[in-house]
Amino acid sequence: MPTYFTEKTFKFLRALARNNSREWFHEHKPEYEEHLRAPFLRLITDLQPDLATISEHYRADPRATGGSLFRIHRDTRFSNDKTPYKTWSGARFSHARSKQVEAPSYYLHVQPGNCFIGAGLWHPEPESQRKIRHFIFENPGTWKAAVKSPAFARKFTMDGESLVRPPRGYPADHELIEDIKRKDFVATLGLEDAVVLGPNLRKTVATQFTALSPLVDYLCAALDLEF
Repeated sequence: MPTYFTEKTFKFLRALARNNSREWFHEHKPEYEEHLRAPFLRLITDLQPDLATISEHYRADPRATGGSLFRIHRDTRFSNDKTPYKTWSGARFSHARSKQVEAPSYYLHVQPGNCFIGAGLWHPEPESQRKIRHFIFENPGTWKAAVKSPAFARKFTMDGESLVRPPRGYPADHELIEDIKRKDFVATLGLEDAVVLGPNLRKTVATQFTALSPLVDYLCAALDLEF
């Protein structure tokens, strides 16, 4: 099986973290293209059939611009940190209707010492939060089957922020109140650097995306989306 990333990928990202300037990046842009962007786009292309077997409504989009791969440039408009580039690379695998409505997604993050796979809905809009919380309240059994099963809970960590107190209208003694209090509905799994640099990366990503699908399926149902 093919490998995608190499030690040169991580070497570039570590160097970028030490030299986060436009001048340095332009000088080393060929390394970015060869060792990070091109192999990531190739991986996204290869994941298309894998994602199609999970759900016909999800897309691995290998377009160089506007596809699954995040831009390396940071949006610094509202940040005190004005460094121009991300020191990681990531790809979001989105629902076919995500341009029209908010939808959960799958995600792959590549960063030396901090690689991970994830899925769900990060920082959803208030209306989406409301729908998901109400759906969990009304459908606790299927939520528990999705994310509380031993197979899921043993592997994935539910991440993100939560409210300090229960949202208005929900009883504090509800069995799933800690999940109802969530602001984010995401699950993640850390990846060893050796896996990301090894020949089984595509298989690993496809396998874990499949294992994350109960959460994505549930969130789609909460938001009236096909899965």
